[in-house]
This record gives sequence, structure tokens and C-alpha cells, in this order.
Amino acid sequence: MKEVLTIQKQDVVCVSGSDHSANHRTVTLRRQPVGGLGLSIKGGAEHKVPVVISKIFKDQAADQTGMLFIGDAITQVNGINVESATHEEVVHLLRNAGDEVTITVQYLRDAPSFLKLPLGSPGPSSDHSSGASSPLFDSGLHLNGNSTNTAPSSPSSPIANEPKYEKRWLDALSVPLSMARISRYKAGTDKLRSNAFEVLALDGVSTGILQFYTAQESADWLRAMSTNISDLTLQNMKMANKCCCPSDQVIHMGWVNEKLEGIDSSQLYKFKFLALKGSSFYIFSTPPVSTLDWVRAEKIYNLCEVLFKIHKLWLADDCWLQANLYLGIHQDFDLEDQRPYCFSVMVGHGKSHYFNVELGSELAVWEKSFQRAIFLEVQRAGSKTYMCSWQGDSLCFTVDFALGFTCFDNKTKNVLWRFKFSQLKGSSDDGKTKVKLLFQNVDTKQIETKELEFQDLTAVLHCIHSFIAAKVASVDPVFIDSQSIARKYMYTN
Repeated sequence: MKEVLTIQKQDVVCVSGSDHSANHRTVTLRRQPVGGLGLSIKGGAEHKVPVVISKIFKDQAADQTGMLFIGDAITQVNGINVESATHEEVVHLLRNAGDEVTITVQYLRDAPSFLKLPLGSPGPSSDHSSGASSPLFDSGLHLNGNSTNTAPSSPSSPIANEPKYEKRWLDALSVPLSMARISRYKAGTDKLRSNAFEVLALDGVSTGILQFYTAQESADWLRAMSTNISDLTLQNMKMANKCCCPSDQVIHMGWVNEKLEGIDSSQLYKFKFLALKGSSFYIFSTPPVSTLDWVRAEKIYNLCEVLFKIHKLWLADDCWLQANLYLGIHQDFDLEDQRPYCFSVMVGHGKSHYFNVELGSELAVWEKSFQRAIFLEVQRAGSKTYMCSWQGDSLCFTVDFALGFTCFDNKTKNVLWRFKFSQLKGSSDDGKTKVKLLFQNVDTKQIETKELEFQDLTAVLHCIHSFIAAKVASVDPVFIDSQSIARKYMYTN
């Protein structure tokens, strides 16, 4: 498990001899009868890129200097500045510079993309009799003769008393991964970057956009980064839990993107840090790093009164699975955004938070973690009682893990009715404050309707769902696992 992501860049450094600047090097080449100058070039001002050495041929003139490297940009030829020269102009200068050619080069730390393109045939321009050449292909035969023996990345040793240079990977940036977050989306948009992502540290340090050549390479790095950050988060959770009592342990925490309410144009989502701890579900703008930070959450909800709901999964066959779980709450969501791996957490008074994560594996972890945290809280609490009324009477409604449902008079405490969870056969509500609960009488087998009115009906319905689900899980945990939408589809794909 690595705590820091280190980004390196290639540079040319002087490793022995005179301490000349490796940034600009002036090198004298002696043209050989066979092989010429021993190098090939690409690029040119007509394409707004520098002329760059693209090949160095083993044991020929350029290789023998020990001072030239693939990726060196040519800035001067025999004292003539060629930084604004076209490809053909530089080729002409090198071809007609005589037997001894002095060039000044500067190593490009950010190698131009055309160096990474598959090398094609130079075509007719490679003919000695032709004056034309292509800046996107290697112009080498004009300069080298017919040799095709390419040198390795590190040239052979230079001549005695000359400085020796090597191309080395140097640390350019270090990004702490503890509590870091990953984003694949273009800033201010809802569009995925192509084979790229960004890592942002807790202290604000960013890697910048990390661009990869293939989708597979990008996916492999994304998974590796995500796994490493998750492992570090787990380590932080274990340290935090040493300071917490058994009933107030952190079950899970991590970064998500929250969809902003009422926003449908730019900046659709904002980073949020979620935590499931003890009896509560927390939403932070920044992660809690000390015990005092837990009281500074933007939102805190009781776990018995929230409902986790998966909305989207991105499958391997490039189609959407919209998993809208009907849980007795008559509420729908706008699913027109383009982000996969979405879930919502429905809270009291009919409100909800809509989130997105970067990977399907993260979605599966959040699903399992919410389930576990809610079940633990139900078992810890044992029961929840809510004030309610019906036809002017002040009542209390209790959901009890062992006994089921009980309704009693708030003043006299006399029990009016009691039913087990298994006796609840259905329910309906007006979407505001009133609900009808349909129970089956054990003796008569008849359905009895009980009507109640609550100040926060949504919280009560979520609580009923939490207790029933926890009860089912205690009796048949395999059934609960079989209902996992995220795990079922993410792990099989």
C-alpha cells in the first residue's frame, strides 16, 4: 500500500565530466561515409512542433557522442537558429552542412505526441534523389544512408574528457493518497474524459490530467489508484475507531459526487465526503480528520430513517441497467444525466441526495455498507417511537425489532393495537402526512386497516423499511444478499 503517488518526467542529466547544463547541449557530429550523421528527425514549424530527434542509430555518429537522445529538439545547426524552421529546411541544412556539423539541442520534458505515433514508411521522400520529406515521419535516409540498426535509449559512452549525459526519470510531483479523490470528468461538465483522470489530494495538490494511450491502461491505473486510496481510507477508519466506543464505530467513508439541486447546466456535481458512523449518516464538504470534525458535517441523518436506492449500473455490453427498486415510496428521479454508478439516499420530509461514484466496485461497497450500518443501528436501537395522531387523538407509534408494531395512547399509555412484522400485508399513503397500514388478523384472517398521521411520514416509512429488512436479514441473510443489485451485476461482469 503506497501513501504517495509520485509522478516522474524524463530529463537529460550530466552524470560525469564538466558540469555543463544538460538543458542546452552543443554537440559536434562528424559525418560518416556509411550512416551519415546517424540520426532521424521528425516535426517542423509548419505543424507548430519543434524538429525533434526521433531515432539514433547504434554505433554511428550521433550515438558515439553520448550526448544526444531521442526527444532532443534541435534549436541550432552550425550556429543557425532553426526553432522556427520547417522540417524540410532543417533536413536541407543537415544534408548540406559538410562533414562536420555542430548542433544545439534541448531535451523536451513533455515529448510531443507525434513521437509516440507508430512509425510509418517515409515513402518517396526517403529516396536520396527526392528533395521532399514529411514532418510526421522520420527523415533519416537523407542523413544516415541505409542503416536501420536503431540504438537503445542510452547511447554508448562518450569520448574521453567529454561530459557524459544520461536520460533519467526524475521525480516531478508527489501527491498524498490518504483521503485523496479521483475524477474522470471534465471540469464543469458531465462528460467523461477519454482514457484520462485526475487525482486530487486532501491538501489541494493535483496530478493534473493523467492521459493514457489506451482505455485498458487507463482502467487498470484507475482501479489500482482507487484500491490504494480505499486501503488507506480503511486504515484511517481503523485508527478513528480506536477512539470510538463499539456503538459509534465508522462502518464506511469515502468520496462521492453529489448532484446539485435545481442545476441542469454546467457544474452538475460537487465532491462530497460521506461517512457511516454509529447511528448516523454524515455528509461533509471535506473529510473529518479529527474527532472535533464530526460535529461540523453539512448534514447528519439517523440511519434508521434513510433509504439507500441504486439507480444506474454501467454494464459490459454498453447499455444502461436502470435498477429502480420499488420500496413503497412513490417517488421518482430524473435519470437523464450521463453518469454511471448512481445512487440516492432518501431522507426525511420527502427529500433526497443523489450521488455518483467512479467505479462499479465502489457502488457495490456503498450498497453493502449502508445495509450493514442500518442493520447494526436497528439492532442497537431495538425500537423507535414516533408521535402521531388520528381523529384528534394524540398517539404514539412504536416499531420494535422484537415485537413489531405497537400503537398506544400518548396520555394513558394504553396499548390500542399490536401486530407482528409478518402481519403487515400492505400500505398506502397520500404522499404527505397520512398512511394506511393493512394488517392481517391472526385469528380471523381478515385485513384490518389502521390509519395514522405523522409530521414526517417519510422518516417513519423509512424506519419501517429498515426494521423489516433487518428482521429478514436476521432470519435469512442469504435472501438479503441475493437482492444486491450492484454486487450481482458488478461482480459477474
